[in-house]
Amino acid sequence: MKPFRTGATLSATILLFYALCTLVWMAFPEPFIDFVNALFHGLDFRRLQTGEPLSWWSIVYPGFLFAIWFFAAGSFFAWLYNALGSDR
Repeated sequence: MKPFRTGATLSATILLFYALCTLVWMAFPEPFIDFVNALFHGLDFRRLQTGEPLSWWSIVYPGFLFAIWFFAAGSFFAWLYNALGSDR
C-alpha cells in the first residue's frame, strides 16, 4: 500500500463528501438537521445554529483542515499496514 496515494485518496474522498454534505445542508437546512439529529441518536444540533449568515471562510477552512488531517491519517494507515506486514 502506498502511503501518499492512500492519504491523497482518503483526503479527496472526505472533501467530496464534505462538499456534498454542505450543498445538501444549504439546499435543505431543516430536513438536513432532522437527518443529522437522527443520525446522532437524537443529539440536537439546532442548538449549534447561530443565526449568522454563512461565510465562505466557514466552509473552506474546515475543508482545508479535513484535507490535511485525513491525508495524514490515510498516509499513516498505509505506513502502519506496511510496517505490520501483509498476509499475501
